Amino acid sequence: MPAVTRLFDHHTEALAAVSELEAAGFDHSAISIVSNNAEEWHDGHQHKDRTGAALGDRNGDGVNDVGEGAGKGAAAGGALGAGAGVLAGLGMLAIPGLGPVVAAGWLASTVVGAAVGATAGGATGGLLGALKEAGHGDEDAHVYAEGVRRGGTLVSVRTTDAERARVETILDNRRGLDAVTRGGVYRQAGWTEFDPRGEPYSPEQIRAERARYR
Repeated sequence: MPAVTRLFDHHTEALAAVSELEAAGFDHSAISIVSNNAEEWHDGHQHKDRTGAALGDRNGDGVNDVGEGAGKGAAAGGALGAGAGVLAGLGMLAIPGLGPVVAAGWLASTVVGAAVGATAGGATGGLLGALKEAGHGDEDAHVYAEGVRRGGTLVSVRTTDAERARVETILDNRRGLDAVTRGGVYRQAGWTEFDPRGEPYSPEQIRAERARYR
């Protein structure tokens, strides 16, 4: 059974979905997030959680202690402890074809592993490969990677058959989209698959893309 994955056009909706999942009792180690950061919504220091504290601020100094590098941030998403939550592990990295990305959790850890010491495109292959390992088919994996390229945010959750419907309801109610829904829109415009050699979207292109779905 594949992980439940949804694409969000706005990172705020994705973050709200993650918070709701954790509030509903889903363990943060089962949740992963990968988000385009071309608009610099997260800089490792200034992004706040719902209490007004800096994400990942474990020592109270107002700084995200795990957001300074890909190896720290993404890997820490599943290792900060039960009280921290996956969002405390957000870390930044650059991925060919996607551009600057913020990531945390089990899916992000695979991407980071591919990025460290990899040739150009290795991290992108890590994202596609991680999605496939999570049970998604090739077409769906390409749609989700393209969604991040165009400014989106992925939330992916490992869950049991018994809890699957509850996860889907939470993500869908937060305006998460599956690969079939968004992939159909992409293909109508002539898109075929994600190209890791392509240019990442600029903030202006992302805003224009997002405006298409209002």
